[in-house]
Amino acid sequence: MPDIIITKSGSAGRITLNRPKALNAMTYAMCTAIEAALEAWRADPAVSLVIFDAAGEKAFCAGGDIAELYTTGMQGDFAYGQTFWRDEYRLNAKLYCYPKPVISFMQGFTMGGGVGLGCHGSHRVVGETSQIAMPECGIGLIPDVGGSLILASAPGRLGEYLGTTATRMNAGDAILVGFADYFIPQDQWPSLIESLQETGNCALIAAAAQSASEGPVARDKHLIDRHFSGETLTDIVNALRHDDSAFSQKTLGLMARNSPLAMACGVEAIGQRVGRVHNPHSFASASGRRLDHEGVADLFRGLLDFFQFTSAGPARDRGHARFVKDLLGFELVAHGANHVGGR
Repeated sequence: MPDIIITKSGSAGRITLNRPKALNAMTYAMCTAIEAALEAWRADPAVSLVIFDAAGEKAFCAGGDIAELYTTGMQGDFAYGQTFWRDEYRLNAKLYCYPKPVISFMQGFTMGGGVGLGCHGSHRVVGETSQIAMPECGIGLIPDVGGSLILASAPGRLGEYLGTTATRMNAGDAILVGFADYFIPQDQWPSLIESLQETGNCALIAAAAQSASEGPVARDKHLIDRHFSGETLTDIVNALRHDDSAFSQKTLGLMARNSPLAMACGVEAIGQRVGRVHNPHSFASASGRRLDHEGVADLFRGLLDFFQFTSAGPARDRGHARFVKDLLGFELVAHGANHVGGR
């Protein structure tokens, strides 16, 4: 079976991710195939709208396929990663600016590269199983694929919180934060997609939408705004460390699993752009610029942890621990753990 199914049906161009056993992780070949389809449909009068969906129940797209990135990078070949990210970021920007409606149906996990595919269109649909997150800091990367644009536009300080903790959003929270637009029960999706293909009428989506229940991020928003109001990662961590609440202790534990350098850069990238003019191209280029020197080293340390120690992250090397301590002014250690950063 192909990894991606691209068809024209009625008034719609339809792109179905078809790697359910891999949680529909996007490969480089899938990225280029999607871009080619979008370019072909851009001026095609027979295509009124574009539909993204995915095979399987567990995920729309759990991210980019980082296995090849890890393999080539550990061999000292960074050209593959540079090419993948360049073309992926260009695709993200094209989806954001596409002249026709782009509709995504995001069941299960939508993370990282999946956000880049599913969360920049005009009509973003979530359901009962939807879980959306930006987990890049866990492997030493900053929130990218244009997700930083959405995080910077989120209410209050939710962007900084979600970018540094990789907290998963349910349907209600995804709509609140700005990663989705409509909650529609998933048993209605097949018939709705069929109607969209037949009619090309996007108004059917709003007509089918229902109210989503409040999520945990919404319930904690007052705490998030209070503790994440600082300008830097150090400010945020200091605020959390000086509070003994269950929320603060849990949040510190989540952050201790991630790369401090990636979180610090993520806070800067999100905070600097809050309230500015939305420009997806500048966000994509900023993500690429931050992957240099120490950042690349941290990324591959994070990937090494991810592939070799998925259940319990190993201790970082002493040189990295000293770097972290110099960066933050203290060691960021998870409660009950004996390592700094990492997964």
